[in-house]
Amino acid sequence: MLREMIMSGFGGQGALLIGQVLAIAGTAENLNAIWRPTYGPEKRGGTAYCDVILSDEIIGSPIVDEPEIVIAMDEHSFRQFEPAIVPGGLLLYNSSLCTSAPGREDIRYLPVPAGELAHQMGADKAANMVLLGALLAAEPLVSDQAVEAGLREKLGGSKAKLIASNLKAIELGRTCAAKPAQ
Repeated sequence: MLREMIMSGFGGQGALLIGQVLAIAGTAENLNAIWRPTYGPEKRGGTAYCDVILSDEIIGSPIVDEPEIVIAMDEHSFRQFEPAIVPGGLLLYNSSLCTSAPGREDIRYLPVPAGELAHQMGADKAANMVLLGALLAAEPLVSDQAVEAGLREKLGGSKAKLIASNLKAIELGRTCAAKPAQ
C-alpha cells in the first residue's frame, strides 16, 4: 500500500491538522508516514497545504507531485491541485466554498458541504474534520481508533475539550459521504 495525498486550504482552516492526524494514525497502525507542511509567510489567510504519504514499505521521497487524493478546503486549492491528481484519483472538496465545476472525467469528485455541516453542529472550525470523515468513508486508509489516537495526540492539554466535537464532525463527514448522490 502506498497512498500519496495533499490536504489544502487557506491558513487557519485546519488542512495541516488533517494531514497530521492521518500521519499519526498511520504510524499507530505500523505504516510508514510522512507529513510535510507548506505555507506562505502570511499563514492565516494564505494557502497552506501538506503532503501526506502512508505506506507499508519504505517511502523514497517526502514530496507528493502526483497525488492520488486531494482534499481542497477552498476554491483556490481546488483549482491549484485538480490538474495534479493521477487518473483514477479522488478530489474531495468543501462544496461550501468551492464553486468550480469538476473539469476532468478521469478522476472521482466527492463534494461535501463541510462548512455548512460544521456550522449546523455549532463548530464552524470543524469543517476540516468533516472532510476527514468523508475521506475515511470513501477511502478507509486507517482505523477509527487510530484516527482518534491522532486527534488525542494533536489536541491534548488545553485543546482536549475539542476532541468530542471533532469526533462528532468526523462521523458527520462519514455519514455525508456514505449517502448516495442526489
